[in-house]
Amino acid sequence: MMQKFIEVNQLSVFAKNNPEQKLVNNVSFSLAKGSVLGLVGESGSGKSLSVKSLMGILPENLDMTYDQLNFNGDSIQKNEKIPFAMIFQDPMTSLNPLRTIGFHLLEIIERFEKITGEQAIQQAVAMLDKVGITQPELRMRQYPFELSGGMRQRVMIAMALLAKPEVLIADEPTTALDVTIQLQILSLILKLQKEMGLTVIIVSHDFGVIASLCDDVVVMNNGLVVESGTVDDIFTQAQHPYTKRLMALARFETDVPNYIAPQQTELVKVSQTHFVRKEVSHD
Repeated sequence: MMQKFIEVNQLSVFAKNNPEQKLVNNVSFSLAKGSVLGLVGESGSGKSLSVKSLMGILPENLDMTYDQLNFNGDSIQKNEKIPFAMIFQDPMTSLNPLRTIGFHLLEIIERFEKITGEQAIQQAVAMLDKVGITQPELRMRQYPFELSGGMRQRVMIAMALLAKPEVLIADEPTTALDVTIQLQILSLILKLQKEMGLTVIIVSHDFGVIASLCDDVVVMNNGLVVESGTVDDIFTQAQHPYTKRLMALARFETDVPNYIAPQQTELVKVSQTHFVRKEVSHD
């Protein structure tokens, strides 16, 4: 049986002025240490809000609750800090355009390592090199606008790793990049995950990304988990119509029907690893 490194039970996110309207509705998932979990769904499905709630970076007007959050065997209380780091989809919104790349990296090193000066600079340069950035000493002196989109995303990965996380969350890490650079960034994330033994959560609307990176998959729609399982469960034995729709769209099929969610559903266990949301019978 999989030893659960992270276990989330009944996670909900809602507007503070309307707690009954849940944007994330009783979501549960778990993953083993060193594994890669994919949260997949269209825009507005609740996947990004789910991970942002775990990071404690929800917008001011939102709040969250959960029945249980366990990390490495310990029960985590609300607002308690856990060693997660996040890569966002648009580096330009996360990097200060008025500060050099070196400033961003050294700020993190000083915060987490409590070191400064030449030792900190050497560590920053080494991390830039580790994530595949050429001429790292030069990049330290440059500003975000002087770097390509792919290089800025590599800087974001370097910044995340300098925070010494045990869990790396990548929220649509390749959305703003062209196809060739997307493949390079995905390969880098997988390489670092294996080298450093990281546990990774990938948030994406792209089933191709999920298939290439993940061990397990959670499919979300309208704040609900509609299907979850191993990559093999989802890609060879998908049962939920929404999952099948996303996969058809990923294959560029035409005439893919829209998915209309039934009113009353429940998550049903199909196998030891596979769960599917099904309509509740009124009989």
